[in-house]
Order: sequence, then C-alpha cells, then structure tokens
Amino acid sequence: MFSPINKVAACSSFVKASALATILLISPLANAQAQTVAQDSVAETASNAEPAKAPWYEKISLRGYVQFRYNRLLETNPNLKTDYDKSVGDKGGFLIRRARLVFSGDVHERVQAYIQVDLASTPSGGSSIHFAQLRDAYFDLSLDKKKEYRLRVGQSKIPFGFENMQSSSNRLTQDRADALNSALPNERDLGVMFYWAPAHIRKRFNELANSRMKGSGDYGVFGLGVYNGQTVNRPEANNNQHVVARLSYPFAFKNGQIIEPGIQAYTGLYAVTKDQLSSDAVTGGDFRDQRVAASIMVYPQPFGFVAEYNVGKGPEFDTASGTIQTKSLKGGYAQAMYAFSIGEHDFIPFVKAQYYDGGKKTETDARYSKVYETEIGVEWQPIQNFEFAAQYTISDRTTSDGKAKDNRQHGQFLRLQAQFNF
Repeated sequence: MFSPINKVAACSSFVKASALATILLISPLANAQAQTVAQDSVAETASNAEPAKAPWYEKISLRGYVQFRYNRLLETNPNLKTDYDKSVGDKGGFLIRRARLVFSGDVHERVQAYIQVDLASTPSGGSSIHFAQLRDAYFDLSLDKKKEYRLRVGQSKIPFGFENMQSSSNRLTQDRADALNSALPNERDLGVMFYWAPAHIRKRFNELANSRMKGSGDYGVFGLGVYNGQTVNRPEANNNQHVVARLSYPFAFKNGQIIEPGIQAYTGLYAVTKDQLSSDAVTGGDFRDQRVAASIMVYPQPFGFVAEYNVGKGPEFDTASGTIQTKSLKGGYAQAMYAFSIGEHDFIPFVKAQYYDGGKKTETDARYSKVYETEIGVEWQPIQNFEFAAQYTISDRTTSDGKAKDNRQHGQFLRLQAQFNF
C-alpha cells in the first residue's frame, strides 16, 4: 500500500508527465498552424502586389531568312551583268544572296529595339563573298501611349518608294527595280526619322506585311527625316545632310480590297568620293541629289498591281566629256500579280516591266545606265518556312563609265531562288 506521501509524489509525477506530453503534442501543431498562417499571409501579399515584369532581354525575339540562288539557266549572253546580283553572268554560280538575322523587341513600353545583320554580303569588286554586315540598328521612341507618334534613331530604311520599303523576304521579283533603288542602294542610311500613323492604320500596315499580301511594313502614314545621304555603311563625306518626306495611306474598301497610294521626295548633296573613281582623269565632288516619286499598290486579293515612277537629278557620268555632271534622271516599273491556292500550297505568278535612264551615284564614276527589263515568274510557298521562285528575265542594259563607254548588253536567263524562313 502507498503512503500518503508516496501518493502525492506519484500524482505530482503524473501531472508533470502529462503536461510534458501535452506540450510535445501541441508544439508541432502550433508550429504547423503558424507556418500555414504565414504562408497565407505571404500569398495574400503576393496577390495584392503587381505582377513581376519580365526583364527586357527576355522580350527580344530572333527571326530571319536565307535566300539561295542560281541565275544561269537558259542564259543567252554571259556578258550581261547587273549591279545588284554579282552572280549574274560569266563566272556566276550558286550564291547565298541574303542570310539575315533580326533581333527585335520592346525594351521599354515606349522603346523598341531593332538590329538586323546580313551574314552573306558581297562586296563590290571583291574576290570573296559572304561577309557579315550591319543592315539595321535603330530604336523607336514612342512619343505617346498609343504609339502613334514615333522617332526612329539609328541606321534604318529611308522612306522613299514602296518597293524599297518592302522586305526582300516578301518581294516577288528577285531584285528591286533600278529606277527607284538607284536612289538608295540597300535602302538604308544613318539618321533620325519621324513617323505618324493612327493606331488602327499601324495595325493594318502590319497585317499587310506578309508573304501573301506583299506589304511594305509600317513606315507611317507620314514620314519625315534627316540622314547622311551617302547610303548604308558609308561615312558622311560632306557637311550636308539629306532631307526626305513620304505620305502613304492604305485605303480599305467595303469589298475587302486595299489600295495604297503614296508620294515621296528627298533632296541633298551626294559626294562622289575618290574610291568611286576609275582613274585620276575623272573628278569627283559634291553633286545635287534630289528626286520625287509616286507609288500605287493594289494588294493581291486575288489580283494585284503595283507601279512606281520617279524623276529627279543626280550625279552621272557624261560620255561625251568623260566627266561626272549633275544630270536629269527618270524611270519606273509596273507589276501585275495574281494570288491563288491549291490545297495548302500558295502561288503568285507575276510579270514586271521596268525602265530607267540616269546615273547610279554609288557605282564607279556615277555610272550612266539605261535599262529596259521584263521579268516573268511565279512564287510557290508549300509551307510557311519555305518558298521557291522561278523568274525568266529579258534584259537590255547600256552602261557608260571611265573604263567602258557605251557598253550595251542584252539577253535572257532563268533565275531560281529557294528561301528559308525561320
């Protein structure tokens, strides 16, 4: 039998043991409950906070295309060459005409970056091909929240002409027409551009810039800019900048057809530099360089039509005197096309005729050129990432510079091009 003292001691030990067990049992539950409350509090705080914004470098996209050509099938005159494709004519062969990479994205809600490089540039007169070269490097700064007013700063396309604005990945013919592209070979220069367009028209421009509609992209309803004037990747050679202005509007009709007329002009002084001269007998210098052009584009739905014509003045080699002079120029082109599909395969046959009479300021001695050319072809796109084009060219070209005066070449040849988009 327990004594009273022993009973009290036993009861005291039982109470202590029970209290300790209760503490051990309640403690994990309390900790778990506290942890749950803390997590709920963090979740509630996170739900009330603004969503985290992705850093700008995660918004940059990469895209591009590669064009692979062969130009010498059914060739009738190997001495017939062009200024824009060095693989046309004698000793021409397979060529990677373009290998473009484009990095673009919004680095801020009002700042867009755009950088394009070409990994297959072909220098004039060089013995090597496929040099990397910068094409675009600019930033668009939106001046309002709707992004209707923009400043474009850097190296970019100069807003002159419809076909010049059109990406080579969308263009039907393999080269741009001499008449307007002679104003801006490679289409770009260093400067500052101002663009304006209502938000719904900017959307329309972007919707039209695809492989079927063949749009030129978003260069505003109105554009105004100042640029060096020596063309892409060439330093300024005088103390005069060119000024350019362009007005273009895509009218949408009730039947779904869209027609885009445009007018554009530029003026400045172009410096024919020493590296452009064939000999010391020909003198360079600054020459008046100005043009005005009109454009009209009827988007292919299914029939389409585009035409442009420009007149102006620029440096030109004078055959009689053997000197470079400021002379008048003129020329343009017209192109008809028809878009249709067979199953999932898209086809656009086309015919284009062009004419140009004037100087080419960036060529040797500001070479005089007279061009009559007709191109007949078809573009086939079986899948989004591949296009194939066949084009039969009938050409008559007369050129004159310090090395070769009155050099007339005419002939025909079939051109093939495979384009891969990614």
